[in-house]
Amino acid sequence: ALPAALAQRFQTEYQLPAADATLMVQSRAFADYFEAAARASQQPKLVANWLMGEVSRRLNAEEREIDTCPVLPAALAQLMQRIADGTVSNNSARQVFEALWSQSGTDPDTLIDTLGLRQLTDTTALQATVAAVLAAHPKLVAEYQAGKEKAFNALVGQVMKATQGKGNPVQVGELLKKGLA
Repeated sequence: ALPAALAQRFQTEYQLPAADATLMVQSRAFADYFEAAARASQQPKLVANWLMGEVSRRLNAEEREIDTCPVLPAALAQLMQRIADGTVSNNSARQVFEALWSQSGTDPDTLIDTLGLRQLTDTTALQATVAAVLAAHPKLVAEYQAGKEKAFNALVGQVMKATQGKGNPVQVGELLKKGLA
């Protein structure tokens, strides 16, 4: 009855879907890890997604249990906060996670900078890049203005390429829409 009650509490307290909550209580250690990371990050759904995805994948590959996970709950929590606040993309976060796994103990913020994965969110710098991309691709601009949505995605791709993948995609999209208006 304990796992069921705990799963119910996770649904209520952390607004987790029932299926996620059930997976979070597969063992006491797993539930404790989830709760520590969820509390520290204030991102319970993101923590659950990562525990069901990246973390479980690595644990299974190495036939380890959660209590021997080299990435501590506090480090996972910090990484989840960096995804939530737009510091890193989900993709970049995977690279940080890999580094955390193999160099246990390093803190995510240090790795984000060491690996050069901090997303570019400086509006002025991004606006300049967007303007340069729009000027360099008049054909795509014309196609977009003629109603071709694919042209917009191509322009987003060009900006992401120009920022070496560091542009915040949401911000890039918003700035492109303004630039094309």
